[in-house]
This record gives sequence, C-alpha cells and structure tokens, in this order.
Amino acid sequence: CKTLGPILERVVGTADGRVDLAKVNIDENPQISGKFQVQSIPMVIAFKGGRPVDAFVGAQPEAIVQKLVDSLLPTEEETELAALVAAGDEASLRAALDRRPDHTDAVVALAELLAGDGRGEEALELLARIPESAETRRVAALARVGDAEEGAGADDDRTARLDALLDAVKEDDEARQEFVDLLELMGPDDPRTATYRKALTARLF
Repeated sequence: CKTLGPILERVVGTADGRVDLAKVNIDENPQISGKFQVQSIPMVIAFKGGRPVDAFVGAQPEAIVQKLVDSLLPTEEETELAALVAAGDEASLRAALDRRPDHTDAVVALAELLAGDGRGEEALELLARIPESAETRRVAALARVGDAEEGAGADDDRTARLDALLDAVKEDDEARQEFVDLLELMGPDDPRTATYRKALTARLF
C-alpha cells in the first residue's frame, strides 16, 4: 500500500531497532496468507514474543500505527531481562529466572549451558518450565545424550552409533530415545536424518 507502507517504515524507524518490520507478498507466499486468514490487503499483524498480538486491515492513520508499534516496545523489565540473557553466564541467567521463572530464552540458554557442563538432569528439570518447541527438543536431546556427541563432529562415529542403536530400538526404550536424540542433534539439514527416520519407522512398524 503506497499510503500505509511509508507510515509503517517511518514509525518503526523511530523505535531504534526495538521493533522489526517485515513485508510479505501473499501471492508468492500463499501458505502464510492461509495460516493468518488474510482476506484483504494491506493487512498488518503485530507479533510479540513470537506470537500474534494485534492486527488491522486497510490503511490507517499514523496515530493508530504509532499506538500499535508502541504496544510492541519492550518494557524496562524486558530490556533488563534481555541484557541478562545476552550476558549468557550462569549467574546472569539465574538472575533472569529469579525475576521471571518461565522466561523462555533464559530457560533455554541456561539449560543448554547446564547440558554442556554435564548437568543433564538439572537441564531437563529446567526445560519442564516452558512449552516444548524445536529449540527445547534440541537442548533436551543434548542433555540426555551429552555434549560430547553433539559437538564431536565425528560423522563416522555417529553413523556407527545409529546403526548399532537401530538393532535395539524396537525392544529397548533407552536405545530408541538415544536414537531419536541423535537425530534431533543432527538436525533436518543432515541428509542422514531423513534416512534414519525412515529406518526407525520401518523397525517400529
């Protein structure tokens, strides 16, 4: 929209990087328009914490856009918590969680730190505070398997381990969990992941 676009850019620009503006061509991305039930354009959807929190359709006056952007700005507490998480050390992360026990970024960061330090059980207990996500599954896998596997980068060793576990996955719950955890750590970009997932399905069913 020739009217709304410049207003959005101007107002978001005054947020000094604390709010991001992303534009989506719905003709090129129909899956996004379907997910958010876009019926007409321009449509603006505001996200905070990874979730949609507000929206409007059509050109709006600058005052309305400003109000929307202002609602997305982090509070003083959120800014302080973000600084603690960015520090990344255990003391700072625990300080963040003392203030907000279910702060997702702090939970994940501290859990990963604990898992890397060999404190897997503590990491898993911490992750139980927040909803499961792709990131929590990765860190949980690291906590169970250990950082030696995650960081070794020994592809031949990992392949050999997966092959050995594959023979036991149907009858052994622990072997099956380790197998799944290794695939989680390898990630979807590793070409072996899809191959071994199919092999796991074949063994189980």
